[in-house]
Amino acid sequence: AVYPGFIDGHCHFFGYGSDLVKCDLSGTTSFEEALEKIRVYAQTNKFEWILGRGWDQNDWVVKEFPTRHKLDSLFPDKPVYLMRIDGHAVLCNQVALSLAGITATTKIEGGEILLENGALTGVLIDNAVDLVRGKIPAFTKEMHENALLEAQKNCFAVGLTTVDDAGLGKDSIQLIDELQKSGKLKIRVYAMFSDEVKTREHFFEHGPVKTERLTVRAIKVYADGSLGSRGACLKKAYSDQPGHYGFLLNSQKYMKEIADEALENGFQVCTHAIGDSAVNVVLRIYADHLNGENNRRWRIEHCQVVDPKDHNYFGDYSIIPSVQPTHATSDMYWAEERLGKTRLANAYAYKELKEEAGGTIVFGTDFPVENINPLYTFYAAVERKDLKDFPSGGFQPENKIKKKDALRAMTIWAAYSNFEENEKGSLEEGKVADFVILDQDIMKVEGHNIPNTKVLATYVNGEKVFGK
Repeated sequence: AVYPGFIDGHCHFFGYGSDLVKCDLSGTTSFEEALEKIRVYAQTNKFEWILGRGWDQNDWVVKEFPTRHKLDSLFPDKPVYLMRIDGHAVLCNQVALSLAGITATTKIEGGEILLENGALTGVLIDNAVDLVRGKIPAFTKEMHENALLEAQKNCFAVGLTTVDDAGLGKDSIQLIDELQKSGKLKIRVYAMFSDEVKTREHFFEHGPVKTERLTVRAIKVYADGSLGSRGACLKKAYSDQPGHYGFLLNSQKYMKEIADEALENGFQVCTHAIGDSAVNVVLRIYADHLNGENNRRWRIEHCQVVDPKDHNYFGDYSIIPSVQPTHATSDMYWAEERLGKTRLANAYAYKELKEEAGGTIVFGTDFPVENINPLYTFYAAVERKDLKDFPSGGFQPENKIKKKDALRAMTIWAAYSNFEENEKGSLEEGKVADFVILDQDIMKVEGHNIPNTKVLATYVNGEKVFGK
């Protein structure tokens, strides 16, 4: 079975590459298991800090945020920085906190520094993360190059030919461009640049970039945090934390200014918004700038909890929802605790969003938050189940997506959201020869068999980049 090369409509390709050299904590079932992985990793770690990623307290026996105390015992002299699976929270030991100057009285807008009995727990959420991240020594250029090439290898093995990297700095984009032009990096990248001052000033001044394999014409902005860390901004308080609504990571004034600049300089805006309050704020800002039907293709990334009263904005203002089907099947175990039953019905409603948006929706994985395999995305969208075939009948089965639409969301519709539908996303004469060969036809196999599909070969520009 031959298909157009798969496009991941929202991921962190550069970050995923960097994470390959860190301690992988995904899939751990307890904090103790995570600590043992870190202890083993530390024995061969040559970097100045101990870096890890992937823990999720929702997967642990004790479903509570961890604390720094055991880390302090294990590593009294070396800084430790362990990022949660969603990238919106970290656990640090005291050494790392001290290097960042964080005390129990430190305050940060758009973030939280968690305390227990007035003392630092070591958990930082959203903007508080940056206080420590800024102290981590930079990777060398060689480390980044090796990481990107390893990330590319893994992407090709699962049939990805284009990745939408959501939030890159100027230097990272320039390194990708350099590696592509040298012929080492063959994967196509749709780069959303970050809203960091130096980066956005550079691209707003010089305008969009388009080469054979790199497109830079979008800015990535954060409206709120994640549901798992309770940083997503909700209209009503969290069901499992009364009085807590989450928070906006940036002011509405700031987001309006970014929208002004993007509009003026010909850039697409892609805003991370997960909670229904954050989604509402972004939709209203977009509506003020887009003035009805248009071809600007501004996107909202994630759209996890959307008030049905706000659905009309998508169709009325040509706003594209960019979602990650595997988030639904990862979060389904605990999402009701956060949202309650009534509000959960308005979450992960991808079928409804697609219809409200005029029939167009984009699929991605948000990797490394989720597995990089786009066939798992396809499976989660059409079956609404995890890889253990749970739950029977699917999670919120009314939101199952038809196979044909799921395929479009990771090929032609994803290309459309990148302004590239005339060059990729379908197998047509005149388009680039990006395609994958699978060992079975995903449009015909039984649903439970979809995740077993293997990629036999991946081609980019007619060149075989994976396969025998």
